[in-house]
Order: sequence, then C-alpha cells, then structure tokens
Amino acid sequence: MFKFDYSYLTLPNSLYSITPPCLTAKIEIKTLNHTHLEELDLSTKHDEILSALLSKKYQNKSYAQAYAGHQFGQFTQLGDGRAIIMGEHLTKNKERFDIQLKGGGKTKYSRRGDGKATLKAMLREYIISEAMYYLQIPSSRGLGVLKTNETVYRNFKEEGSILIRTMQSHIRIGTFEYAYYFGKSNELQTLTNYTIKRLYPEIKSVENPPLALLKTVMEKQIKLVVNWMRIGFIHGVMNTDNIAISGETFDYGPCAFMNTYDPNTVYSSIDRHGRYAFGNQPTVLKWNISRFAESLLPLIHSDSALSVKLAQSVINEFDEIWNTQYYAMMLNKIGFESTHNNLNFLIEDLLDIMKNHKMDYTNTFRSLSSNKIEEEFINITDFKKWYDLWKENIVQYTCFSDAKQLMRKTNPVVIPRNNSIEQALENAENDNYKLFNSLLAILSTPFDYDNELASILKAPSDDFEKNYQTFCGT
Repeated sequence: MFKFDYSYLTLPNSLYSITPPCLTAKIEIKTLNHTHLEELDLSTKHDEILSALLSKKYQNKSYAQAYAGHQFGQFTQLGDGRAIIMGEHLTKNKERFDIQLKGGGKTKYSRRGDGKATLKAMLREYIISEAMYYLQIPSSRGLGVLKTNETVYRNFKEEGSILIRTMQSHIRIGTFEYAYYFGKSNELQTLTNYTIKRLYPEIKSVENPPLALLKTVMEKQIKLVVNWMRIGFIHGVMNTDNIAISGETFDYGPCAFMNTYDPNTVYSSIDRHGRYAFGNQPTVLKWNISRFAESLLPLIHSDSALSVKLAQSVINEFDEIWNTQYYAMMLNKIGFESTHNNLNFLIEDLLDIMKNHKMDYTNTFRSLSSNKIEEEFINITDFKKWYDLWKENIVQYTCFSDAKQLMRKTNPVVIPRNNSIEQALENAENDNYKLFNSLLAILSTPFDYDNELASILKAPSDDFEKNYQTFCGT
C-alpha cells in the first residue's frame, strides 16, 4: 500500500512529536478519491486502505509538526493540534507526498482542543481542494474522508471525521518562525538545508541559498495568490502558519468564493476587521513573506545589517512582480496577452463597474468569454461604453477567436458556489451523497463551456450572501 519514507524525522526532534493517530476499527470510508489514489500508485480498495491506516507499522512513526505563526498579526506558538502525518509516500517516480490525517486525534500541540474534526468540515475541505486542483491551482488534496463514528462537540453534536490529506510538504512559514524564535542555533540552518534539498534542490549550489529560498518562496506564493484572484477565491486565514513553503494552497476552513464582486468581501466568522478580505490578499502576502525573511536573517549573512539589506532587496521586488503577474492574468481574463499592459485601464474600469453594479465575478467573465453578455449587463450604460471600447481594442490588438480561446482557458464556467456546497454538505450529513458527488463531477471540468449548468451557475440570493459565514471547524 503506502511506501513511506520519514525524511522529516531526520530534523531536530524539537520540530515534531511522534504521535500515533487515534483510530479504531469503527472507521469507515465515506468518499474516496480514486483518481488521486491511482496517481500516487495506491490501492483504491476500501479494505486495503483501512488496513493500512490501522497498521501499527505505520502508526509507530507517525508525527505531528511543531510550528509557530502570526495569526491575524499576532505571534503565537502553535503546532499540529489535530493533524498527524503518517509518513512521506514515495510514488514509482520517486515523487514525495505527505500523507496526513486531519482530525487524527490529540497531539502535543492540541492545547485545549480535542484533536478531532467534524464530517461536514472534512467533506468541505475535500470538495473545495478538489475544485481548486481542477481550477489549475496548486493545492493540498484529499485521498478520502473517513467517518469515525464518534461524536464531536462544537456548537452542537456532530459526526466525527478524518480527512486523508496529501501535500508535497506541510512545511510552512510558521515552521521557520518556530525554529527562529524557539530553536537552537543550528536548528534553523538544518531546517533550511532540509527544505531546499526536499523542495528546491536547484538552489542548493547558488551563492546564497537562504536568500534564494526567500526569493523562490515569494515568487511561488505570488503566483499562487494571483491564481486565487483569478477565480475569486478568499482564503480567509492567511496566517503565516497557513502559508506553505511549497506554494500549495491548504487549510480550507474559513474560505469561500466571491459571488458579487467587491474587494472588501469577507466570509470568515473570525475576520471581523477584514484583514483577509479578497482585495487585501496581496498586501497580507507581502506582510507574511516579510515575516519569512525575518526568520531567515541569521542565515542570509553573518553581518546583521547586511543581512537585513539583502533580505529587503528581495522584498522590494514584491510589488513589481505582483503587478506584472496580476495584470497579465487579468488581461488574459479579458482576452489580451500580457504584453499589452497599456490596456490595464480596461481591467480597472471593468472592476469598478462590476463593484458599482454588484455584478457576479465569475459569471461576468464567463459571459464575456462566451460572447453571451446578458441583457442586464448591456443595459447598464457605463458597462455598454466599456464593452464597446473592449471590442475596439480586441480588433486592434488581437481577434475575437483568439481572445475567446484565451479567455476560456482563464475563466471558469463553474466555481464551488457557497450555497451549492452548503446544501451538498447538509445532505451528506444525512447520508445523502447524491448532490455532493454531482458537484464533484461538475467541478472536475470547470472550463467546459459546452455545459451551461444553469442551476450551478446561478448566484445565491442576497439574503444568503448577507448571512453566509465560514468557520475554522476546531
């Protein structure tokens, strides 16, 4: 079944704690990701998977990771409070993936938590991470969702659950913060060397590997968050402990997808001041990368003043890299190649119109991509002016067929609409997975413009939007 390696356990033991998961023979598989299991050269048979999860051979080396993090700007010591890594599975091609049990039980870092997860929260993470994958965004994925047949107490009694989660690595900015603030003098260096060897071996031999790591992670994260902006995704908890060094999106708790365009959109119940609003994500990312830079300062140069100067030189590149990639992506969304940056004003004007007239983010770009601009948009005077100007520039800089092809590759037809996801999860809690499985199938082809899927495309009501909140699930 699993072909586990345990390279992370070569790190100083202050960075982890050996922790067997809390699993019983009562666990059952509620949904299974056959496609991803096959990609990882793993069995898709229920009994083989359950047997492997319950095997003492694997549980004896499973571990929880220690890390710290800035949560809503405040630094705190953390760690995997309900997530346990069983090992690093190696595929036939020697690709390495962490196999983690989220909701696997109490750990050294649980504090007052119970180490458990709810069925609804784990199904939610599973379906959204799959949607992100098919939306062409680097993401953690789920191999399956288990029902533990235990009761979990949150605001009320809920079904217990475990998500089998995969990632290239769960090392995060918070891991480096932990080593910097709490580790011994050599532990930060050891962690850095290990991370470079595991994730970015190409920078191992450059003149200044820690500085190169800072720049590489910054560029990876910029590319990732630009992709979030492409589809209207709001992470909701962009704390430094949720920023993966590998450049993967993970931890789908208080996340959601924007419907009506407004850069101030927030769905998280705990983000009361809009720190992680849709439009704030690039600013927060830069702040988080600066915290990563601080953690690497002792390694960048022995002269502290020079180290700060070198790190700052990388951070100073952030705005230009962000603007270049963001506007290139947004130009693609309206049918222009990134070289036509003199047309950036079309993007800003369109976004202003969308905000002022409360237009749906996904459906506006979808309509533009299919040349089926709905009557309600055309009858908006300032949108009609923008649309005529857009057509003039399409004729001048490209052609409609090329623009349409580019837009269709960039703009999805469907996203995980919050209302549809919630209905599917409520049904699944009552052991009805029909809608859940239907959504999974639909979300696996989000760029299929031949399938209009009117009911899925329909944005939720204003009442739903006003009252909709997401929660971290702990």
